[in-house]
Amino acid sequence: QVQLVESGGGLVQAGGSLRLTCSASGRTFSIYAMGWFRQAPGKEREFVATISSSGGSTSYADSVKGRFTISRDNAKNTVYLQMNSLTPEDTAVYYCAARRGPSSLTGSRYDYWGQGTQVTVSS
Repeated sequence: QVQLVESGGGLVQAGGSLRLTCSASGRTFSIYAMGWFRQAPGKEREFVATISSSGGSTSYADSVKGRFTISRDNAKNTVYLQMNSLTPEDTAVYYCAARRGPSSLTGSRYDYWGQGTQVTVSS
């Protein structure tokens, strides 16, 4: 069982930056691939970024590539999402998720989810 808690969301102006943090419970964090997803009002949840259990492999949605960076610190049971050059289109609730096995871009393949953190980007 893994419990995930996101933090770091907030209100930021367009062009600004935020760093989201996802803290995980449990002693086996390092075996889980981690992902960040987001859901904007009236839209379906969408993939943002994923990182392998070791941190050696990452993937990004085209919409955030070059602006967002996912990273992890297995010693701290934490995964991060650094978000730069934010635009109003990035406004959403951001969720982190964990799965045993390889990274995946598909939300339904993740086993554990956090409660989410709101990111609002003003124009």
